[in-house]
Amino acid sequence: MQKMELAGVRKISAYMRKMAIDGHVIMLDLSDIKEVERLLGEYTDTLKKFEKKAEETDCIYLQDIKQLQAELDEIWETLKEILFRLSFIK
Repeated sequence: MQKMELAGVRKISAYMRKMAIDGHVIMLDLSDIKEVERLLGEYTDTLKKFEKKAEETDCIYLQDIKQLQAELDEIWETLKEILFRLSFIK
């Protein structure tokens, strides 16, 4: 029961099924994934603002493109860190 609670599983049947199939339970901290989701949301919002601005003015400014690139770079760096840490899970 302690291991079930530590794994964050509420129903014993779900825990037993998982153990019978895999023999172990892996708990992942998904806060990094939530951060990427947040960053992608911000990036999408920014992109929509620039799209609207471009439609209204018929032009796109270099500083706007640089801002989008900086936000996308941050997303990629966060994803690289996540993938690096996941590569150590056996």
